[in-house]
Amino acid sequence: MSVLTKKNIVTTGCVICSALLLAFVTNTFIQSAGLLAGGFMGIAILVNRVGTLLHVNIPISVVLSMINIPVAVFCAKRISRRFVFFSILQVLLTSLFIQLLPVRPVFDDDILNIVFGGVLNGLAIAIALRGNASTGGTDFIALYVANRTGREIWMQVFVFNCVLLVIFGYLFGFDKAGYSILFQFCSTRTISTFHSRYKRISLEIFTQKPDAVLAAYLQHFMHGITAIHAQGGYSHQDTSLLIAIISSYELPEAVEALKEADPSILINVTKSEQFIGKFYQDAM
Repeated sequence: MSVLTKKNIVTTGCVICSALLLAFVTNTFIQSAGLLAGGFMGIAILVNRVGTLLHVNIPISVVLSMINIPVAVFCAKRISRRFVFFSILQVLLTSLFIQLLPVRPVFDDDILNIVFGGVLNGLAIAIALRGNASTGGTDFIALYVANRTGREIWMQVFVFNCVLLVIFGYLFGFDKAGYSILFQFCSTRTISTFHSRYKRISLEIFTQKPDAVLAAYLQHFMHGITAIHAQGGYSHQDTSLLIAIISSYELPEAVEALKEADPSILINVTKSEQFIGKFYQDAM
């Protein structure tokens, strides 16, 4: 099977853009303003800053690679190897770009560094996620636990970041820790705005070609779909109502596939506020 598929090319492009942007944010905003990022990047920055206090040069890029690779290898048993490969590629490229790009501040004002840095940091992470990869670190652990136990650990990740911030604040001042919280808030809000992988939507599909539409849907998606026989209220013609729940990021692909199967199809899209039961999540 060729590796030069459209999906792999898109993922590679997203990974490169994400790594370049994340390295730029790290050198231009985070280091210039003395901030602390979350996750493994936060660990790498904290180790670098502690090394500076001890007059020892510990590059952020080296620490970032050293702590990500073992975790990725361990978690690869429960996560898609493709996802792990591209995530590690993103981490390695970020480490490389951090070394190559200059540490040069754009703004002298801390608030501007926080806002612009936080938004661009979140955008870098969202680009990687949209390309079916990640920026590594706690994403590996969270997905590993979710696939093994079915539980999310984002609250534990938040507590972990809080512990990092407390240590950072104790060593370098709680004003910088407070600024870092604002930075992470801006980053998180940006990710939530641009990344919709875990948001679910309901599809109500009306068609007179149920067999063709079902075949097209099942060819593209692993999610279940329910077919109900119905009758048009105005035309009194036999029709079918198909109901499915998918991730919102899959909507464009779903509409294209279903309209190709039945150009006269009607699709009603609504938000799925709460879903109870098993939901297939693409391993990426």
